[in-house]
Amino acid sequence: MSKLKIAKPISTFTNPPIICIPLFLVICLTLSFANGQFDFSKFVILEIVSLIFASILPMAIILFWAKKLGTDKDISNRSDRYMPLIVGIVSYFIGFLICLIFNLDNFLTCLLLCYSVNTGVVLIITTKWKISVHTTGLSGPNAALILLLGPIGALIGVLYPLIIWSRVLLKKHTLAQAISGGVQGYFLTVLEMYLFSFILSLPLGNVVNLYDSILYILAIIVTPIILGVLSYTNKSRSMFIILEIIALVIFFAFAPFNVFIVFLVVSLISILISYFAGHDFVWYDVLS
Repeated sequence: MSKLKIAKPISTFTNPPIICIPLFLVICLTLSFANGQFDFSKFVILEIVSLIFASILPMAIILFWAKKLGTDKDISNRSDRYMPLIVGIVSYFIGFLICLIFNLDNFLTCLLLCYSVNTGVVLIITTKWKISVHTTGLSGPNAALILLLGPIGALIGVLYPLIIWSRVLLKKHTLAQAISGGVQGYFLTVLEMYLFSFILSLPLGNVVNLYDSILYILAIIVTPIILGVLSYTNKSRSMFIILEIIALVIFFAFAPFNVFIVFLVVSLISILISYFAGHDFVWYDVLS
């Protein structure tokens, strides 16, 4: 099977309105458990709200807009992305208002507001630079799952280097654009969740603290960033090994063991992807 035949379904599955379906399903399932009891009615309501406003409406406008412009479903032209992003902002905000007005769930309320604000940030950046919506679309719900499930949620971050590779191989983004989308989404989501919870007086419940959440994020993004920076500079394998060892020592010495494990797993996946990609992907040139 050619690498393109692997990259294309990865890119399709990780389109933000699509990948949010399984990730929001896990989020809604988690939020519906309380004191060891599963509230099925709450799950159905949360799932319907998230499905409509985080997936169906954004996907509908993407498909409509792509057909109207006669372009691909990724809407590859940067200037053509404004309208879908604006509709996404409105859709997420309506979902936020419904959750807030009907007091459905504090966590989902804050998360949908994060989605709306983060999409606004992406829109602003998109006026000048084609930042990756795919990696942003992964990092938002992944950050939410880190808050809810800690290391289990963080391990979904193995998709991050995989998406970077697929988007770059398909020539949809530069390496910098693909990496930056994830970095922005991870940090903004976690920081905003705590900020909005404070401003709106909506306690998030028993979630991972901010410090540990940031450590999990760093465990996910450090190796892709190192590979990315070296790809644009000296492509030095020796420098990569040195930087990875430094990161390894720092995580082992100063981070919880679960964070250390996440770093190891994501780093290993990033390296394996690089070798699989070969000369078609610049990370390979760093490691070879």
